[in-house]
Amino acid sequence: MAFFNILIFPGFVFLGAYALVLAFLDRKLYARLQNRQGPPWFQPLADFLKLLGKETVIPVDADKKMFVFLPVLALAAVTTSYLYIPLWGTSSLYPFEGDLIVILYLLTLPTLCFFLGGWYSTSVYATLGSVRVLTQLFSYEVPLFMALLTPALLAGTWSLSGITQYYAAHPLYILINIPALIVAVISCQGKLERVPFDLPEAETEIVSGAFVEYSGRLYAIFRMAIDSELVVVCSLIAAVFLPFYTGVAIADFGLYLVKTIAILFIFALFRSVMARIRIEQMVAFCWKILTPLALIQLIVNLVLKGVLA
Repeated sequence: MAFFNILIFPGFVFLGAYALVLAFLDRKLYARLQNRQGPPWFQPLADFLKLLGKETVIPVDADKKMFVFLPVLALAAVTTSYLYIPLWGTSSLYPFEGDLIVILYLLTLPTLCFFLGGWYSTSVYATLGSVRVLTQLFSYEVPLFMALLTPALLAGTWSLSGITQYYAAHPLYILINIPALIVAVISCQGKLERVPFDLPEAETEIVSGAFVEYSGRLYAIFRMAIDSELVVVCSLIAAVFLPFYTGVAIADFGLYLVKTIAILFIFALFRSVMARIRIEQMVAFCWKILTPLALIQLIVNLVLKGVLA
């Protein structure tokens, strides 16, 4: 049963399939918001299969072992983090105290893999993209972590299942965390390298950034890791800030799908109405606006925790 859960559902196969679904919806929503037709439903799968059939070229000067290993590590980290997120109720597949911290660290690994992948490519464009990846990481990570951890302070647990159970029992407390939700959504735009924070992959400036030397199956794995990360981020936000459940497993799973698609719509809306900003503007925005807002939310939750205790 554990093998089935890890490999099939809710593990690698389901995550990959749902990642392709959200990738299609993301592109379709983005197109419709810009009054375009958008791609057919099978386009993300076709793109993935096309990349699998392409030749994998490894640069002569690249560190070949790291060049091949990093895409696999990125996908493995994202898949592992998904196993700790509740999908059909208030409990995940493998819940434990502190799993929220583990999820956040696992979601940091793909970003580091993107950086190292570009760095070991020994390409000028890839190196520039890698530097931007790391710069963004140091900018959005602080407000993102604070925004996702402040609801845990009020709930009194570092377990994602415990957090969802607490807010499901106290639904009015969800309103207190609305500022943290806003910070988390904006920070996740940087985490996912989406407009206006798509600086590491700015096609008009540095081609494809850290991935410029990747091709074939290795690039397909990286793309799958990125699409899967979108699923995990939407699921994490839904679990922490939108813990609405019915108590019926099938209904809760359907509710999970609705919540993740709703969050994806917000991401697509951001992407369609905003333009890319410069890297120094992104750093200033994260440290001067998002971080203070997250800090205020942290203080408010600490005070409320003391009052409610």
